[in-house]
Amino acid sequence: MIAIASARHTPHQNHLLASLPAEIFERLSPHLELVQMPLGAVICESGGQLQHVYFPTTAIISLHYVMEDGASAEIAGVGNEGVLGISLFMGGNTTPCQATVQTGGYGYRLKVKLLMEEFDRAGPMMHLLLRYTQALMTQMSQTAACNRHHSVEQQLCRWLLLTLDRLPSNELTMTQELIAGMLGVRREGITETAGHLQREGLISYRRGHITVLDRTGLESHACECYGVVKKEFHRLLSVKGVANKR
Repeated sequence: MIAIASARHTPHQNHLLASLPAEIFERLSPHLELVQMPLGAVICESGGQLQHVYFPTTAIISLHYVMEDGASAEIAGVGNEGVLGISLFMGGNTTPCQATVQTGGYGYRLKVKLLMEEFDRAGPMMHLLLRYTQALMTQMSQTAACNRHHSVEQQLCRWLLLTLDRLPSNELTMTQELIAGMLGVRREGITETAGHLQREGLISYRRGHITVLDRTGLESHACECYGVVKKEFHRLLSVKGVANKR
């Protein structure tokens, strides 16, 4: 990761950091380091140990489980709604999956020691991170069920919608090959499905760029998994819900 300084970015672009009480945010903010997260960068390998936790703002991190033969599939995504590094405050010293930047952008990192000191105060930071962990577990379990029981089209629509929720625009930079790797399906299946969605007028695909033209139509083609994940994140992490827990 590349540490940088820029007035165009603020930690409050990450929803977890924005939800912290002012006292805690002021205590942590001098130690939050803005970093660039290039597309494809591996932040942590499976079994690796993080020295920092990462709060994405405009970047999206993909969590992959990698098999012994090298095959992999995405089990969850982490964007401006969350944090990379839950295993650290859940009692583990290593991460069970590979963390790769799916969408290039920026985020803030914080030394693990500082996060753990705040977590161990057993105050709002601990409660916020535990609620986020529950929401992330919902995303993981729903992804597993979706990959097993739903069509490639439903999976692709779910994935596109969850990605859009973390971006400021309706455009994604992503090749069909990368999407196939995320979903753990054949590239031909993504090509066929993307072509169908494009003929229906839901998306436009050109040279690794996907533009969603009809979000409502895309939601109608997605399975219930998208709604379940979105509802759970909103229930556990909405600003109002967080405030009520303080």
